[in-house]
Amino acid sequence: MDGQTLTEALHAHGINLRYLGTVAEGTRNLPHLWDLCSNEILVRCAKHILKDLLRDAEDYDLANTISHFYNCLFGNMQTVSNKGGANSSRNQKKDHIGNQQKSSKGQGKRKNVGSAKKKQSSYLSITSDSLWSDIQEFAKLKYQFELPEDAKVLVKKIPVVRNLCQKVGVTVAARKYDLDSAAPFQASDIMNLQPVVKHSIPVSPEAKDLVETGKAQLAEGLLSEAYTLFSEAFTILQQVTGPMHREVANCCRYLAMVLYHAGDMAGAIMQQHKELIINERCLGLDHPDTAHSYGNMALFYHGLNQTELALRHMSRALLLLGLSSGPDHPDVAATFINVAMMYQDIGKMDTALRYLQEALKKNERLLGEEHIQTAVCYHALAIAFNCMGAFKLSHQHEKKTYDILAKQLGEEDSRTRDSQNWMKTFKMRELQMNAQKQKGQSLNVASAQKAYDILKAHPSLLHAFQAAAGGTGIGGMNQSLSSSALGDGLPRGRGVDERAARAAAEVRKKAAARGLLVRPSGVPASTLPPLTQLLNVINSGTTPDAANPSGTNEEKKEANSNSSNGSGDTQADLSKAGEQDQTPVGLGTGLGALDTKKQKSKVKAAS
Repeated sequence: MDGQTLTEALHAHGINLRYLGTVAEGTRNLPHLWDLCSNEILVRCAKHILKDLLRDAEDYDLANTISHFYNCLFGNMQTVSNKGGANSSRNQKKDHIGNQQKSSKGQGKRKNVGSAKKKQSSYLSITSDSLWSDIQEFAKLKYQFELPEDAKVLVKKIPVVRNLCQKVGVTVAARKYDLDSAAPFQASDIMNLQPVVKHSIPVSPEAKDLVETGKAQLAEGLLSEAYTLFSEAFTILQQVTGPMHREVANCCRYLAMVLYHAGDMAGAIMQQHKELIINERCLGLDHPDTAHSYGNMALFYHGLNQTELALRHMSRALLLLGLSSGPDHPDVAATFINVAMMYQDIGKMDTALRYLQEALKKNERLLGEEHIQTAVCYHALAIAFNCMGAFKLSHQHEKKTYDILAKQLGEEDSRTRDSQNWMKTFKMRELQMNAQKQKGQSLNVASAQKAYDILKAHPSLLHAFQAAAGGTGIGGMNQSLSSSALGDGLPRGRGVDERAARAAAEVRKKAAARGLLVRPSGVPASTLPPLTQLLNVINSGTTPDAANPSGTNEEKKEANSNSSNGSGDTQADLSKAGEQDQTPVGLGTGLGALDTKKQKSKVKAAS
């Protein structure tokens, strides 16, 4: 994840850091490891140059020296206060490299130290160009590694600042720095300079063997035996190293994993909390192991259905991972997948998909399109699309998962067979959904065809509809109904009261909800018995005559007259609706005037 963990990994395999350039050359096909190795070489070269400057600086001038060096490294300092300063700095680096190659510590000291004024000008003579030139030359001589020409542009500034401060012992103020500016650091930002002491870490071989055996038992699913082994290792390590040690934290992490798989979430959280505290105090707040502790704690809280608390821990883990390794790292992509699963469980599918797609992009760019982690991303996307009902997309993504696993692990591997079973499941669900859609479409077509046949067989119903719609036909009647329901009956021209128009549209919606036919002019009309009759006929599957066998021609004529002139019951319902509902703003006494006009037209019709 960072320079410290890279150093530990190389030392664990017996590789000295002088071969870091050779290791870096072998990681060109993995972008995140290439960046990590090149940044580590850059930091180590800058560390040697900065230490040379600090040896020649006075105590009162240390903050100015460090801030100027950081500005030259990350900013763009071009001011040269002393001619020939760049050459003297380069000669100092060559002398330092030559002294390192001779295994004599005494020859590395500077002789004939000048005055304080001369010492002060030694760091002021450095510019950004001269510093980066010295770093590239130092990397070539010390590590046999050529930094790219655009290394200053490609460098991950925040991880490099963090790594350099840890290696030199510099403490900077906690504030937001504009690392893209010409001079991002000031002398007041340098808070402290403390010594970095190398020391040996005590090791317990018995405890280490117990932990390795417990890990093997855990991988096989033997939880009880693994718990016993980890507990015994935990007891031994507490006696040898004390409670505050990183190996004790590792035992706590494995104990938490065993309890998590056993279903004891409360015990798992307790052990994980111990590991988190030890890592923060022994390794630091921003160490990668501390970030992973927050991630594991989030998973355990999610197991207890405390998703909001789990997401807060995941946010903390992502912040720490960004500080130590930057945003482009496979562990960041794996954390994105875990965050997506949490959002998926609480129903926020859009957010989950964004995290999964970002994780897929990172894995394809960093690990390759045929890596197992890329297959994990495809499978997670397939599950997410399955939850959304997009079974076709689920099958497509799971097919990519199966292809990668079959190529990397073989078709007989259990994970490959599981992916094949998921593919079959998604395909079956897709076929079921398509069958249901086709069934629904066939039912709609059958209903429409049935209604058309009934209207064709009984032209009197068609004439009744045309009369009720004012002679506009069924299409015009449907258009008037839709326009009135949407509130489009009144024109929206200049001079029209928008407030009154919206209120009128609201009245038309209420009238339509009560079964009243609403004309575009805003005047409610009576319901249409033939329309109700037709719906009943369609639902029952009978003919209009069979639906009303006792009806005579006189009753049909009376029904038609009621549909054209409006019935008294409909008018009474409208007046009651006007009394119950408050008059909308902008209408005034429009409903009362409407009722008066209806009553006058009714009296005229009776006369």
